[in-house]
Amino acid sequence: MKFLEARRTVQEFKGGEPLQLLIALSGSSEPFALYLEAASALQGRSAVLEFLPFGTLQQYLVGGMPARGAEVVLLLPWDFVPESDWRSGVAAEGQAAETIQEGIARMGRRLAGHPRAAIFYLAAPIAPVWLDPERQRALEAGIQAEALAAGARLLSPDAFSLASYLATGCPIGGGHLGTVATEMVTAALAPRREPKKVLITDFDNVLWSGVLAEDGIAGIAMGPDAAGYGHFIYQSLLLRLRRDGVLLAGVTRNAPEIVAEVFKKGRMPLAESDFVTVLASYGAKSSQIKHLAQSLNLGLDSFVFVDDNPVELAEVAMELPGLLVRPFPARVEGIPDLVRDLAEDFGRKLVTVEDRERTELYRRRLQAVVPSEAGGGDLTDFLRGLGMTLSIHDRSTGDRARVIQLINKTNQFNLNGRRVEDAEVAAILEGGGRLYGASLEDRTGSHGEILACLVDAGGTIRSFVLSCRVLQRRVEHAFLAWVCARPGPPRRLDFAETARNEPFRIFLRDPAFVSGPEGIGLDSERFVAGHADSIELFTLREPGANE
Repeated sequence: MKFLEARRTVQEFKGGEPLQLLIALSGSSEPFALYLEAASALQGRSAVLEFLPFGTLQQYLVGGMPARGAEVVLLLPWDFVPESDWRSGVAAEGQAAETIQEGIARMGRRLAGHPRAAIFYLAAPIAPVWLDPERQRALEAGIQAEALAAGARLLSPDAFSLASYLATGCPIGGGHLGTVATEMVTAALAPRREPKKVLITDFDNVLWSGVLAEDGIAGIAMGPDAAGYGHFIYQSLLLRLRRDGVLLAGVTRNAPEIVAEVFKKGRMPLAESDFVTVLASYGAKSSQIKHLAQSLNLGLDSFVFVDDNPVELAEVAMELPGLLVRPFPARVEGIPDLVRDLAEDFGRKLVTVEDRERTELYRRRLQAVVPSEAGGGDLTDFLRGLGMTLSIHDRSTGDRARVIQLINKTNQFNLNGRRVEDAEVAAILEGGGRLYGASLEDRTGSHGEILACLVDAGGTIRSFVLSCRVLQRRVEHAFLAWVCARPGPPRRLDFAETARNEPFRIFLRDPAFVSGPEGIGLDSERFVAGHADSIELFTLREPGANE
């Protein structure tokens, strides 16, 4: 917006609802006021402007002047470090670094006293505080970091004009006055976002790298090393949020006792005491979160949910509209974006003693909370949109190492928890048994071989496992329906309850399974009829044994 355009906009504006703006900056209002009036007029508002008197910004920030209207603060580097102001010339001698740092921190504390202000920072070049270029660059970076920590929006450094600042006191160059004014008016009119209060996090492949039930405590990583670095950074952010008054809660598909063992090892930045509660179960995550919200007496708009599984995220988002979901990135390159997003979701400018003690208060309140057993939402449409391809491999001949490995590694969706040797499997196959594997692909990529099933010649399923990373996708239903539709379908399952196979026990609630004197019977026709919709979610392939 040029000067003539701004003046014409103001002259032709017929008037609208008043927009009272208090512009706080350590500089002159001329010719900035005209552009603010024009930017307000373009929004249908009549600007009522008040500028702080020159040189009173610090007095205003410490509370010496009352706030009137929407607060807009424009900061320059010398608001943090007065010695860097060009209008004072170059300092005769360098200041002590400790004094400089204390001044920067003091400015941050003053800004925290204005939580509803729209703050802007203009990273103008600074006059030499020291003659060491590296120290100067570090100082500039430190000032900007403090401004960002206060919630400042960054303006383009090109907006600064030293000629204008020295001549008139206005730090904004003529070519940028319209852009800066528009950004300020837009920020003043934007509804004030209340910070979120509760972060709910998944654990497997989020809090740590790996799947606890399959990899074991020794096999998960969350330290500052190659495998766990992204998760270490995430945990360190959660620890900072907790110390600033954000409530942390865990919702994970794991047995509670094995999760407790991880915390007891003390290998993580986070401790169990940093969470107001950990709901470890195999129920729908949406029901756990809803139950938690009711227990905390908070609206869903106070929560953020972080998970790496798109199916879990979709189920929660569908069942709990108003709750914000954030995907945990599959690659470490996505960690900075997640950190930035969560910092914006929960950022607050003022942290009180009560904020820091909030976790312990709510931990006492939630001591009796147990996981909900309520069901989740219908994900059929979402799953159909994944474009899943289920490739079923007959491993009765050829290489069977991967399926045996799956049987011996998988714990949650596991028929009986029994480990098998290759010789035992070979004997069953030589007697007329069958061994199947299955791999899964969808629009997110390949999940590899994720299922193994061993059926003996008598029609008893001796082993049946599914990797927990693809639970909730109905792979187990589609696969077993496919097996049941083939000649000589299975008739029984060699089931045994283990400490960790609750997901398989939930699977056995299907009416096609019937308990009897010989174990768990399977009505194959009934299972096929009951799960035709699950088969339709997949493109089924039957590649050769060596594929």
